Amino acid sequence: MTIYNAPVEDMMFLFNHLKDNKNYNEIEKFKEISSDLVKDILDQASKINEEIVLPLAKIGDESPCVYENGVVRAPPGYKEAYTKFISDGWTSLSCDPKYGGQGMPKTVSTFFEEILSSASLSFKLYSELSIGAYNCILHHADDKIKDLYLPKIVEGKWSGTMCLTESQCGTDLGLIKTKAVKQSDNSYSLTGQKIFITSGDHDLTENIIHLVLAKIPGSPPGTKGISLFLVPKFNVNENGSVGSRNGVNTLSIESKMGIKGSPTCVLNFDNAKGFLIGVENKGLSSMFTMMNLERIIVGVQGLGIAETAYQNSLSYAKERKQGKSNNNKDNKTDEIIKHADIRRSLLNMKSIIEGQRSLAFWLSQQIDVSLNHSNDKVRKTAEDLVSLMTPVVKSFFTDMGTEITNEAIQVFGGYGYTKDQGIEQLYRDNRITPIYEGTNSVQAIDLVFRKVLNNKILTNFISIIQEEIETNQKSKELEKFSKILDYNLKLLKDFSNTLENMNKNNKDDVSAACNDFLKVLGYISLAYSWFKISKISFKNFNDNKIFYEEKINTAKYFYDKILPRAEMHFNSAKSGSKIIMNAKFN
Repeated sequence: MTIYNAPVEDMMFLFNHLKDNKNYNEIEKFKEISSDLVKDILDQASKINEEIVLPLAKIGDESPCVYENGVVRAPPGYKEAYTKFISDGWTSLSCDPKYGGQGMPKTVSTFFEEILSSASLSFKLYSELSIGAYNCILHHADDKIKDLYLPKIVEGKWSGTMCLTESQCGTDLGLIKTKAVKQSDNSYSLTGQKIFITSGDHDLTENIIHLVLAKIPGSPPGTKGISLFLVPKFNVNENGSVGSRNGVNTLSIESKMGIKGSPTCVLNFDNAKGFLIGVENKGLSSMFTMMNLERIIVGVQGLGIAETAYQNSLSYAKERKQGKSNNNKDNKTDEIIKHADIRRSLLNMKSIIEGQRSLAFWLSQQIDVSLNHSNDKVRKTAEDLVSLMTPVVKSFFTDMGTEITNEAIQVFGGYGYTKDQGIEQLYRDNRITPIYEGTNSVQAIDLVFRKVLNNKILTNFISIIQEEIETNQKSKELEKFSKILDYNLKLLKDFSNTLENMNKNNKDDVSAACNDFLKVLGYISLAYSWFKISKISFKNFNDNKIFYEEKINTAKYFYDKILPRAEMHFNSAKSGSKIIMNAKFN
């Protein structure tokens, strides 16, 4: 079984020292959130995840979900763990107190999302979509639906799903065939089939609340005619009690590469009773409230799994003896952590993971500002930054998760390839993250065509980084970081201008460059994070020399060894698409 210890110290470092966002600090309802309170929450989160959730990862992989006679059952131990999970209030962490939530900021809940992802992604998925469903209902449903459904979702007694995909359409949702017919009581009767539904059915909760995209007969074609409906597994009585079974049935569950403890379902809707969320034909925009949140959470999944891979790799490298290092003087076999290439692998992991955690913290601040600040203009600016960085966090974090779990297998060698150590499972479990909630290639296309070309959002983000450099230009300690970051910032501007020119001449050139651009923005965003970490580390160095020296050295490694990848991606993109589009596949 894998080991895992929640990185609470690093998380508290971010919370205590990188809350320098003026707009975030102006949010009234978060001013009472003290460092001691956050530390207590993270300590309790560590305890339940390390002691109860972590063992479930291996159990769920070896004894997966089963589907028998129309019933889906979770792996052994999951129900008991889930009961403890909701009784401790973890599903309510970031929810509105009006519906039974604890009202914690996104900065805190993101830390928890990472810890839970590190312990067991399969277990996490039972509650994850519930948070997305909660936010979608909160922002778009009428008060009657909110009052009836949200308290139970917040409590964790009911769970939620997101039902988009059909056999003929995934990315292109305009092709959906699920039909919703209005009834005399203003409800709708839904008929159709949805596939790849995470936690679409299980035995952990009393009810499952499906959010379903469907088309009303006579609606406009394509995505303009999509509406969103709430469809419960069991009908809900007016007093909030669970009633009769609705017309929702599970046809099968998928046999998968990873996340075997989580059921991925094919759901059939047969005259299922549903209720309109929001406005007719505006369902896709309502669903994006849920989808965009889920995309950020998926990025954090990649971060969480990478952290577990790193911790296990580091522990193994300190114990495993193989060969003699170049500086060996006593002729004895050395631990593999003394070999330069293993150290390179470990530092790759460490520098990317800690940079990502810092970036996720910054993005969480922007989310909190976009939802809670009193000033409309401030909220809009934060909303734009969230929009820009959502595909980056989703794609870059999960791609790096794939890279890091692959590196971990390599550190373990043959033992990494076997099931005994649990390392290959981390790779398999993570491998879905670049795919679901919109494939990473789609995220890259969305980033470039919708958020970079002819858009000032990127300019605003560049200005934020530029201001950070200029504010610290007199710092001798940060001089090297400043020069390298400034160079890469100019590279990002050049890349953006290159895309603008490509777009005028050949859109295939732009499409071929999208993935490279996302990577460049990802690496530079992490460099910005490491710049801020370094500034704090130099300032507070004497308070904890060992801790801050490690931060500074890891930042140096990232700037010297990882950040140069950005220029490589830019050079690749500049070569255009001709060789790609002219290739023959015989």
